[in-house]
Amino acid sequence: MEGNDLNKIAAHAGPTDKMPVLFLGHGNPMNAIEENPFVEGFRRVGATIVTKPHAILCISAHWETKGTQVTAMPNPRTIHDFGGFPRALFEVQYPAPGDPVLAAETRQSITNTKVELDYAWGLDHGAWSVIKHLYPLADVPVVQMSLDYTRPAADHYKLAKELAALRKKGVLIIGSGNMVHNLRRAAWDKINEPGFAFDWAAEADEKMKQGILEGDHKSLINFDSQGDAFQLAIPTPEHYLPLLYTLALQEKDDALSFFNEEMIAGSLSMRSLKIGS
Repeated sequence: MEGNDLNKIAAHAGPTDKMPVLFLGHGNPMNAIEENPFVEGFRRVGATIVTKPHAILCISAHWETKGTQVTAMPNPRTIHDFGGFPRALFEVQYPAPGDPVLAAETRQSITNTKVELDYAWGLDHGAWSVIKHLYPLADVPVVQMSLDYTRPAADHYKLAKELAALRKKGVLIIGSGNMVHNLRRAAWDKINEPGFAFDWAAEADEKMKQGILEGDHKSLINFDSQGDAFQLAIPTPEHYLPLLYTLALQEKDDALSFFNEEMIAGSLSMRSLKIGS
């Protein structure tokens, strides 16, 4: 990296009050355009973030790569990475700018693995469908960081620890996924039945909540050894791993609060959390 680039980073991200960290259960892409209690929850938590961030770094379940990448384009595209939804959803654009300087600083911050700059991806629905409710004017730059599918959960947690300094540089870090996410077992005929949950899904969700409240990150990292309920709740890890990025950034003095604490379709938890104030 050239000296001028380092100077830009220093000027770009001076010290600020420590930003909070969020895990957002993003659920159905239709949350981007519907009015429902989950959308209201996203808006409420957005209103509690008093200091407007300089930028957002989002780790979404919907960008998996071999190796770790960060988006570095100045104007990321809005990706409609889904099918079978109404045309109105495909017409949504979230034109938040990117932040190439933050992308470079994120790469520089991470020493335990190589990070590549990406100029092709953009903002997938795990990012824009929820961030649009926090900052509807799309006036906060957004950078995405991918999930390296070749790495175990412990490596993701360790990598996230290296992002801690960004919290004091005006960066709001968001993990976006779902703690319990098994679409193959979803009861779509009960999607409009509030709070309906299969026993195993409710068990896993409650154990995750307790693990978070007790600071038992070790058990949450080792999710694949926590019994049958966890195995059913996390058939593949991509929607769960963003939670570990959020938890890894928790510090001793951070407040912790849950919101959108509801199950839908039996096998999907919308539980979200805020760490810090």
